[in-house]
Amino acid sequence: MTAQVPRGKAALWLCDQPLLLASGSATRRDMLLAAGMPVEIVKPEIDERTVEAPLIAADAAPEAVAAALACAKALAISQARPGRLVLGADQTLTCEGEAFHKPATRMAAADQIAALSGRTHELHSAFVIARDGATVAEGVAVARLTMRALSPGFIISYLDAAGDAALSSVGGYQVEGLGAQLFERIEGDHFTILGLPLLAVLAALRDLGQLAR
Repeated sequence: MTAQVPRGKAALWLCDQPLLLASGSATRRDMLLAAGMPVEIVKPEIDERTVEAPLIAADAAPEAVAAALACAKALAISQARPGRLVLGADQTLTCEGEAFHKPATRMAAADQIAALSGRTHELHSAFVIARDGATVAEGVAVARLTMRALSPGFIISYLDAAGDAALSSVGGYQVEGLGAQLFERIEGDHFTILGLPLLAVLAALRDLGQLAR
């Protein structure tokens, strides 16, 4: 699926083909489109848990796990699309050494929010740009978010209001929406929190000659 930016808005994009986004994330797609890049979405068929398992067993840092997942996505698509520029991205959430994954059920979302309540957790957002099966640029950024101390009653009310959106993101929240009510302090840029260190991606694309300087 190709998503094109409005006529004239993509004037800074110098490549004759859209950027391939190796992700099914609508949030990442929308960030790139808003920044003036035409995007073609190709969701990679990889087992993320299989990719990260040996890293977790080796006690790898969360940023290394995020980078490995982003790399696996980018290379999986790049190897099948020669000549194309491919962007892979991933994000990990850790709290005091414990890794969290996207909740599968409302109960799992409630458990995650309760576990993060009153504590500071970290989001590591990584990107990899690949071409012809090789990495040409990469980076990782971190954001630190501190949740308010939340009562069980508030968590239930929040989940009632958030609905299925609470299941679409790790931690059970989307800070750009209703999830903002869960927090008392945030350190880090908004793009990193949303799952893509966009400024670093733009800088890398300029260095690769794909964006105007």
